[in-house]
Amino acid sequence: MRMLVRPRCGTLALVLLWTLLAIVPARAHVTTTGLGTLSVEGDRLTYALNVVVSELPDVGRDMLNGAADGRQPIAEALAAVMREAVVVEADGAACRPGRLRIQGAQGESRVQLALSLTCPAAPRRLTVREDWRALFGEHYQTILSIRTPQGSHERVLGGDAPDAKRVVTVDLAAGATSSGWLDFLWLGIEHILGGIDHLLFLVALLAHTRSIWSVVKIVTAFTVAHSITLSLAVLGLVDVPEGIVEPLIAASIVWVAVENLVWPGREWRRWLVSFCFGLVHGLGFAGALAELKLDGAALVKALVGFNVGVELGQVAFIAVFLPLLAWASRPAALRRLPQVASLLVAVMGSFWFVQRVFF
Repeated sequence: MRMLVRPRCGTLALVLLWTLLAIVPARAHVTTTGLGTLSVEGDRLTYALNVVVSELPDVGRDMLNGAADGRQPIAEALAAVMREAVVVEADGAACRPGRLRIQGAQGESRVQLALSLTCPAAPRRLTVREDWRALFGEHYQTILSIRTPQGSHERVLGGDAPDAKRVVTVDLAAGATSSGWLDFLWLGIEHILGGIDHLLFLVALLAHTRSIWSVVKIVTAFTVAHSITLSLAVLGLVDVPEGIVEPLIAASIVWVAVENLVWPGREWRRWLVSFCFGLVHGLGFAGALAELKLDGAALVKALVGFNVGVELGQVAFIAVFLPLLAWASRPAALRRLPQVASLLVAVMGSFWFVQRVFF
């Protein structure tokens, strides 16, 4: 009976791995993130939201493309949706929405929606309610920066968690620059756990590890490398186009997976490979923060919180993945599970590379 039970458990693990790869969507990150600013100048406010059109569900993509292309009925419908999705109150009184401006054209990757608002008086306490799920899907979230002459306040709204925050209240009268450190920490956790491409890279990196010390060296090299480029990109010292970074991330996945199949015994230099490709992955991590153009204390808090969140998410994934891999590889019938996993990862990475280069 024992010989029957073990292969079934191992086969179940293999099926689960295959299912994970099979359900990965065409884009690697399952959470769509918009970058928003709410600029406060007296009683006049401007809410601006930047979104990547290709990441949106069909209904949102079609409406944004139609409005950007100058179709008046679609633009009016979009304005009505936006006034429902974004509600701002100043000291408990509703701010009146005004004109909607759309920047971008059909076929462009990014579109900006800008809505002007007028409050009864200059706000001392500002409440923002935001819910884009009807247009942008259940997984949508916004990194929002509320900017005043006294400073800025950064928060994350939305996301696919059951208790996702969709309302934020900030005290503008305090005048101190504040950043939702915990918000950015959770954003970092969500980014790594929702970034299937980064997770599969870790799977390929660790597929042949045989000791805790090897895991420590590989993970430390990856952490140090992506922390360097993440910081440099967010600080504006390095700027590599997304069109270069994303294919390179896919290529790194293929490289490591193929290395597992062709040179499986070269674990001693895996930390070096981890460091080199970690530099590329760090540029991918930085995309969400770099475009906010934060400065001062807000930048430091956002960068630290996001980076710590990425590390916590990475550690949590490794703590679950490695014991499962070791357990599933024990039966004789599944001793080649690391090779099978590497082959599947290579196929997925190749698909992403072709998609990101040619589509």
